[in-house]
Amino acid sequence: MHKIKNYINDQFLLPITDEWIDNYNPSNGEIYGQIPNSSTEDIEEAYKAAKNAFPTWGQTTIEERSRILIKISELLEENLQRFAEAESKDNGKPISLAKTVDIPRAASNFRFFGNAITQFASESHESVGQNAINYTLRQPIGVVGCISPWNLPLYLFTWKIAPAIAAGNCVVAKPSEITPMTAYLLGEICNEAGLPKGVLNIVHGLGSTTGQAIVEHPDIKAISFTGGTATGAHIAKVAAPMFKKLSLELGGKNPNIIFADCDYNEMLETTVRSSFANQGQICLCGSRIFVEQSIYDTFKTDFVKKVKALKVGHPSDSTTNIGALVSKSHLEKVIQYIEIAKEEDGIILCGGNEVTIKGYENGYYLEPTVIEVSTDECRVNQEEIFGPVVTIMPFKTEDEVLEMANKVKYGLSATLWTNNLKRTMRMSNKLQTGIVWVNTWMMRDLRTPFGGVKASGVGREGGFEALRFFTEAKNVCIKY
Repeated sequence: MHKIKNYINDQFLLPITDEWIDNYNPSNGEIYGQIPNSSTEDIEEAYKAAKNAFPTWGQTTIEERSRILIKISELLEENLQRFAEAESKDNGKPISLAKTVDIPRAASNFRFFGNAITQFASESHESVGQNAINYTLRQPIGVVGCISPWNLPLYLFTWKIAPAIAAGNCVVAKPSEITPMTAYLLGEICNEAGLPKGVLNIVHGLGSTTGQAIVEHPDIKAISFTGGTATGAHIAKVAAPMFKKLSLELGGKNPNIIFADCDYNEMLETTVRSSFANQGQICLCGSRIFVEQSIYDTFKTDFVKKVKALKVGHPSDSTTNIGALVSKSHLEKVIQYIEIAKEEDGIILCGGNEVTIKGYENGYYLEPTVIEVSTDECRVNQEEIFGPVVTIMPFKTEDEVLEMANKVKYGLSATLWTNNLKRTMRMSNKLQTGIVWVNTWMMRDLRTPFGGVKASGVGREGGFEALRFFTEAKNVCIKY
């Protein structure tokens, strides 16, 4: 039984109230550890550590901050196998995925922002004819809160932490209570890298207790959150009257739009991946697949055949394509949506059933599921399922599919498959999303802005956008 501790002021501490939450292994359904359910008292201790560290860290040279972040990146790479195994055990994803995507990306986050901060320049403006010059200071905010989700645990945790500390802030951070292990291990890495005490504080617990304490703390001046839209709305309701800066990366119900003139084989391979990567538990998965009428029947046959060939298995099996879902409650939610689809006259083309893995009978496994729908207004096309479930339906015209693509409350990403340049430009301009991928999916350049519109969030992360969020702009005007 592994008891995770809070990481405060570079020490690993028990929760003050001695309250604990069971931590489950999704692959076998067994409890393998416990984590603190931290209270307002724990958050206050973390805040005090961050507050005390800020005057020094905020004035630490950019070169020194950069050196420490890059050292953290190197240590993550050196501990790749250990972190990948921990991520897989906590989350249920295949070890192969954690080893090739999650942990390398977490390391890249620290390296990228360690380098980006050295290029983050201030602006100056000469007021010609007025004998004056204006220059803009970009100063760290102070103590900030970072709250991350369970689907890409270390990947998204570091996506927030790295730019925050690179910009000179000190952080009180909460990983998901469902997947806390790699965030816990990160504390060890930070100590080894020489990150000064109090700069990063990692506090574990439920959103309703620990997360709430971070959001409502009067002196934590900014909140960066990734998670569900309902939770994001609650955070905004609490934080906005306190005039905190907010970055909210929320849900998605992303369209994957396939025209007949696409590179068919490349599209097919990528669409399988964009539908079911990480058990479909990625906010960017293309869960609504729209296919031009002329190739719809061919696509349906070929796609279902490839999906049926995907192997559902234990995360440690190198041949596994689909691992375990993250929790029993989430598995039950996804299954409920499959039942809703049947009630709405959706046709289950493949999947839809739980899977029993020999030796791991209590794990949370589900077949990848393809549902044919006749209308985009059904619940399974309007509501975020966040599992290995996609819908497919045909379309006839560009205007028709554009209307369906935009006819949801979300607007995170869209994928467009076409070799028609004019159509690419038209569609990219009109799709109501923060990201459009054309003839690819999940191709990420860390310099680019990331985020959505409508119910998919507020603000942008990535590149200089993240560094702008984690700093305050101050204009200085000097007359000479």
